[in-house]
Amino acid sequence: MFDARLLSGVSVMIAVVEAGTFVRAADALGLTPSGVSRAIARLETRIGIRLFDRNPRAVVLTEEGRRFHAQVAPLLTGVEEAAEEAAGASATVRGPSQAQPRSVVRPHHSGTSPA
Repeated sequence: MFDARLLSGVSVMIAVVEAGTFVRAADALGLTPSGVSRAIARLETRIGIRLFDRNPRAVVLTEEGRRFHAQVAPLLTGVEEAAEEAAGASATVRGPSQAQPRSVVRPHHSGTSPA
């Protein structure tokens, strides 16, 4: 079963790699730095490896983190590209739809008329 929290954690990890710090990643994502730190800790627990070496000046990917990043970054880019392509395709649809909407909810008739 797909775990959306895993994808969310990977997105936070990518933001940290791109921003270079938890604080800048938090700003980019609209989160707090502690929220970013918790998301990374949850992801590390979920996948069973330490992704970053942390110190007061910077965060640096561990060797395992570099390998994981190298595997997941292209996948996340692919998801983003697919979403952009789908959005672009929907924007190019022109004219009225030939499909007529159908009612999904039909009234229940019990054979009696309402009072």
